[in-house]
Amino acid sequence: MLVARIFSRRPVAAALAVASMAAGAPALAQSGESFLLEEITVTAQKREEKLTDVPVAVSVLNADQIDAAFANNLEGLQAMVPSVSFRKGNTTRNSAITVRGIGTISFSTAAEPSVSTVVDGVVLGRSGQAFADLYDLERIEVLRGPQGTLFGKNASAGVVNMITRRPGEEFSGSIEASLFQDNEYSLKLNVSGPLTENARGSLTVLDKGFDGYIRNVFNNRTTNGYDRQGLRGMLEIDASDDLSFLFIAESYEADDDCCTDLEVLPSGRNPNSEAAPDSNGVVDGNVDLDLDQRRIDHDLETRTLDETTAFSVQIEKGFGDYQLSSITAFRAWDNTEIREGDFTSIGGTADTPVFDVPFQLHDVGPQEWRQISQELRLASPQGEMLEYQLGLFYWNIDSERNFTREASCQNNDGQNAQILADNPGLTCNANDIVSATAFFNTEFTNYALFGQGTLNLSDNFRLLFGLRFTDDEISFNHNRRNLDPFGRQGVGVRARLPNSQFADGDTNFSGDTDETNVSGKIGIQWDFGDAGMAYGTFAQGYKGPGFNVFYNMAAVDQLGISEETSESFEIGYKYAAGNLVANVAIFTTDIEDFQANNADNASGVTITRLTNAGDVSTEGVEVDFIWRPLENLQLSGGIASVKAEIDDFSCPLNVTVVCDARSGLDVPFAPDLKYSLMAEYIIPTANMDIILNASFVHTDEQQSDLPDNDGIVDPEGLLPEYDIFNASVAFSFNDDKYRITLIGKNLGDESYVTTNSGDGFRFQVPRDADRYFGVAARASF
Repeated sequence: MLVARIFSRRPVAAALAVASMAAGAPALAQSGESFLLEEITVTAQKREEKLTDVPVAVSVLNADQIDAAFANNLEGLQAMVPSVSFRKGNTTRNSAITVRGIGTISFSTAAEPSVSTVVDGVVLGRSGQAFADLYDLERIEVLRGPQGTLFGKNASAGVVNMITRRPGEEFSGSIEASLFQDNEYSLKLNVSGPLTENARGSLTVLDKGFDGYIRNVFNNRTTNGYDRQGLRGMLEIDASDDLSFLFIAESYEADDDCCTDLEVLPSGRNPNSEAAPDSNGVVDGNVDLDLDQRRIDHDLETRTLDETTAFSVQIEKGFGDYQLSSITAFRAWDNTEIREGDFTSIGGTADTPVFDVPFQLHDVGPQEWRQISQELRLASPQGEMLEYQLGLFYWNIDSERNFTREASCQNNDGQNAQILADNPGLTCNANDIVSATAFFNTEFTNYALFGQGTLNLSDNFRLLFGLRFTDDEISFNHNRRNLDPFGRQGVGVRARLPNSQFADGDTNFSGDTDETNVSGKIGIQWDFGDAGMAYGTFAQGYKGPGFNVFYNMAAVDQLGISEETSESFEIGYKYAAGNLVANVAIFTTDIEDFQANNADNASGVTITRLTNAGDVSTEGVEVDFIWRPLENLQLSGGIASVKAEIDDFSCPLNVTVVCDARSGLDVPFAPDLKYSLMAEYIIPTANMDIILNASFVHTDEQQSDLPDNDGIVDPEGLLPEYDIFNASVAFSFNDDKYRITLIGKNLGDESYVTTNSGDGFRFQVPRDADRYFGVAARASF
């Protein structure tokens, strides 16, 4: 059934993928070892292994593919991995990754991601930390499905494992520069090599900037740009034959006037503005998106300030044939969100009540994250009948955030009637600005004991097994204060009493919860020699409990959110011989108590609230391949046909409507079909090599939100499908010591949106939604 769907939905694309793979077999027979592919090595199971020996669905992007994409960060690279999707937020902290349709999209500081992001063995506390610039990477491994028996915290849906380049044995370096339209530039310097007989080091420096591609007609400036600087240093020491140390230090700063929401459908808030969209809105269920919209009219610039400081030390110690690994890490992440929330320059200017006139809503929210982690692993010798790894994991993250909202006074339902009566002459109009500040902190502590083993029952048949024990502890404090001298309520600003919607006069609130879990994995692996390898696994996933801690936290949020658990079945086949590597995986996963932002109108006003939305499932087929049909031509690509849907929806607390209508509908940010194809062709000449590189990515339409309580999906929430074609031409000299590359992005000039941000008109339009060009140069020494 799954296989039938992948071919019936997109017959042309499926035929191309299968034809590419099928064509590889005769090419092997005819060419023998003429066009051998380099062996792909991964650390998906915390050991260096060949990709085709790993019984896990893994997609790998190597350094050459990452460099050829000229992507700023993980957001740009996710298009190359069909099973991965991305939800773009106003800030990095509000953005999220989904794998096979499963991920956590939340504004809460007391909720964690379903997809674990790992950098050099260190688990990141928030997905947003991974959306900084990626530089000097050796490879990215995307592991699909639960990975808790080997990876750190909450790898319940998958792992994005990023590995940076180690210092080299010989002195080397490089200088890279790129320049794109709209004054987007990047400069990177790297040096690497031996420091002493037993020590090696590397240093990478990054500087980049971009004026932006959105015009703000309010001040005639461009926005959605950035200014970023990064520094990473590594020191690797071989203290003895069986003892080594790796020290990594990083500092990164970003000042992004990003990522503002665009009015792609009419909001009616300022229809006379030159930034008003060219759209008829939603007519008879048909959505007329103005996909050419690149203007805003905002009197506050949406902005994100990021600052990261990180340090880790990795110790490898041998005890005979056994290997003990230790990774100790500290990371500090400071993130400040400045947000235009009324999306117009005339909000809060009128001397009349809202909502007859536009209101003001401006937010500022700085946050500090402090994270420490410790991981210990003991690996048994390889080649024995029983191979195993045992591990201990400790992880603690503490965050502090204050969030201030300044907004127009609101009295449309008489919210401030008594205050106005008690204070003659006092008004509550759009230009009467009131404010409130919330102070809240959260702390996560996680302990885990895990292990995974392989029992080699014969030369070609193996039993796979793993087990994990997890203990989660979460606590929070919340204090919100109305700052208006009279205690007036505003748009998104609650009245002084009752504050926080808890007990009258109670401005402080706190809570804590803890949970333990045992999850496991079992499977088989069967090697067919030259015919490849097949495997089948059953794995359980777990994601800890949490709270919906955010600025306007309400009484319903104090109850907390239960843990999210999953059960996943996967069968796969991997083939590698000569000039072809191919992987196929078929999977089905059931998730209970799925944690998601849920539309809740229990209070009469529809808001999004993080809840256990119910039970969901995801199933599908994934194919990826690398094929070198000619000595100078390499093709690679993948296709994912995934169906992620709601099985049983849980109504929000205090909601009396029936929610059953949501069952059977799509999970957000889970396109049914996504595929990519990349090609590289090298033309050697007497004086240089000409390298042609191209990539094509198709993304199906996808929902951006859960349906309402009654099961109705807003038509504007359906994001249209889109196709992106990128290409580059590189000129390589002197054994690639010097390279100049001409780059074309989105050559089809296909505009698209990646997120429906809400209110029926706000969307995210990425930089790559326009055709643009650039040039890059690299010199190595």
